[in-house]
Amino acid sequence: MSKPNLRGTLQEPQSVKSDASQGDPPTADGCPPDMEMARVLKTAPIRIASDPSGAAIAHWQHEPLHDVVEPMAHHVVMAYAGSMQRLERRSGRSVAIGTARTGVVTIIPAGSSARWDIPGPVNVVQLYLPHATLERIAGEAVQAAPGHLLERTGHPDPITSRLLMSAADVLDGSEALDTLFRHQLTDLLATRLLAAHTGSPTTFQPTMGGLSPKVLLRAIERLRSDSDEDVSLAALASDAGLSRFHFCRAFKESTGLSPHAWLRQHRLEQAMNMLRDTDASVVSVAEALGYASQTAFAAAFRKLTGETPSNWRRRAR
Repeated sequence: MSKPNLRGTLQEPQSVKSDASQGDPPTADGCPPDMEMARVLKTAPIRIASDPSGAAIAHWQHEPLHDVVEPMAHHVVMAYAGSMQRLERRSGRSVAIGTARTGVVTIIPAGSSARWDIPGPVNVVQLYLPHATLERIAGEAVQAAPGHLLERTGHPDPITSRLLMSAADVLDGSEALDTLFRHQLTDLLATRLLAAHTGSPTTFQPTMGGLSPKVLLRAIERLRSDSDEDVSLAALASDAGLSRFHFCRAFKESTGLSPHAWLRQHRLEQAMNMLRDTDASVVSVAEALGYASQTAFAAAFRKLTGETPSNWRRRAR
């Protein structure tokens, strides 16, 4: 997958009318977001990764857009890279104008429809978020229903933008790592949306301690397992007797790392041991650690060490 260009120039969006959507929580009516985006963008995503829940992350590069985006079944959150482009969204008499650039987000709540006019090409990463995920996170965190999600058009939010753009650049080519990362990122983005982009912002309480030694040991044993099912976020949280939201917070409190970062570090240590202590080929090491290809493994290894696996092996021996 091509790496997004993350350079951009800050520029405040303009709003002709209010960009907030009022009303009741959305229903599941509407087209799957990936299908509707493929229709209006007239292309296929560079990459898309989805879950049975309906949540997905997709990376698109598309040409100018002048079309009506029909209602979609899930919320859509967008972050941008590359050159700046003007964004114009029209819904009835309401007009919102902004700029696609690094550090801003666009939010299309589930069930909403508008005409979009974008005069130039756009490099964008999109999150497709079921409303049920927002409800789950709100219930796990504060035992309350989420407020309605606000419409945003080129709205400044460097935190959400950076989180979402990381999905296009951090996927490691290992199914277990990719899935764990995507689940963590989706929950984290849902938390951010609840705190910053709803009609009634949610206030999250500070972390209240980590995992007990016994529960932490069991979680680490699962993360060290060769089974992808054992390292799923749902399995880790269920085994600890916690929600996904609280498990991730408690695990990081105990270890200083998120579950995904811990597993990535563990896989790196396994790779180093195999490269240093055995004569296994780099391809064999990649396969043993669950990477889709030698190229994906080499890219992940170099990102963490600054060296290729072969160069690291020569230096370590």
